[in-house]
Amino acid sequence: MRAKVARAKRGTAVKDASIVRHSALRSSLGLVVAKAAQTGAGFAFWIVVARATSDREVGLTTAAVSAVMICTQLAVLGAGSAVIVSVGRGEPPARVLDAAFAIVGVAGTVLALGYLVLQFAVMPDTASASVLFWLTFLVAAVAGTLVIVLDQALVALGRGASATSRYAWGGGVSLAAAGLVAWWAHGASADVLLACWTLGTAVACVVGAVQLRRLVGYRPRPSLRLARGRPLLALGIPHQLLTLTERAPGLVLPLLLAHIVSPEAAAYWYPAWMMAWAVYTAPTLMGIVQFSEGVRDAGRLASTTWASLRWSLTVGGLAAAVLILLAHPLLSLLGERYADSSADALRWLAAGLVPYAVLQAYNAACRACDRYAEATLVGVTLGVALCASSLMAADRGATAMALAWLVVLSIGAAVAGLRLVAILKRVKQESR
Repeated sequence: MRAKVARAKRGTAVKDASIVRHSALRSSLGLVVAKAAQTGAGFAFWIVVARATSDREVGLTTAAVSAVMICTQLAVLGAGSAVIVSVGRGEPPARVLDAAFAIVGVAGTVLALGYLVLQFAVMPDTASASVLFWLTFLVAAVAGTLVIVLDQALVALGRGASATSRYAWGGGVSLAAAGLVAWWAHGASADVLLACWTLGTAVACVVGAVQLRRLVGYRPRPSLRLARGRPLLALGIPHQLLTLTERAPGLVLPLLLAHIVSPEAAAYWYPAWMMAWAVYTAPTLMGIVQFSEGVRDAGRLASTTWASLRWSLTVGGLAAAVLILLAHPLLSLLGERYADSSADALRWLAAGLVPYAVLQAYNAACRACDRYAEATLVGVTLGVALCASSLMAADRGATAMALAWLVVLSIGAAVAGLRLVAILKRVKQESR
């Protein structure tokens, strides 16, 4: 009898998300803390890696990590955003999550294999020839895609703050693995280093699945039925196209640097970009919660947007100030050559918080108002300009690249900011 009652309670929890929801602010700050933990562990990971092997192997590893992230961003197919919209509209979370996890699991596998085959065909003499590289790349792509959906599913269910523990576990495991490799054998190859990074991603995925079951009573039963998957894809793909315009420039650039300029150029750029991305994470995560709340209550979109923007600048501003002041000492932890090459670049990138926060607020408002085409066009134009300007400045070093990035980003944010004000004004008039 007790077992039946327990099962009934779990079913109620997953069917009625409102009884487990926490406040938007708590979810936002919880996600920020989680990403801070992930970034801190990631930075420590790269410190260990930089001191355990050559700059070339570091550059090849960063290129592989960027490729994994590109695959995850493509494979997610907007499933996380679709979960937010579907749950916000009152659909049963269990059915939505079953379809989402099945879709992204298959998509992640296909895209990872496609990338590996392509890289092996073009550059068979790199780490892509290693069986270990293939296995870890595949696991990293699938697990990373699932983690993205887990993040947004728990935001939709009002439990965004749960991300802290899974990212702390994942980051700690990858760091411990890298430390063990560095202690055991100096000069580790890129495939071994990628395996260490992948282990942390897999652990974060497993912890997230346990959290879903414990917090909301969800037991995964992935389903590829067209009746369930088609509506999810119809909702998710427009959102994912917009997300790609946000993520792709930062992910593609290390790959372009490693294969067009040099692996060393990618090695010097990536730590600065990774640390700056920790600052940009605040507006990114605030934007997710802004979008979720905007779907639930369109009448409060304007107030939610301005509140999210203020918190983005407050939380992100503190992190940016730390990076600007301590850029050289922090990068010195990787080695003096990294600090000398990238400290000023990190300062310029950290200053990009303000324009990036404006862009995220604009994109979140466009998501909530179903204005995907406009935001995607702005994002594609801006992304191409960011990559092109940075590559053109690459021969003058990381600082020139970062300055070019900041100038282009600021111009794009000025345009997006004007559009954001107009959109919110129209929404306010319509709600009246």
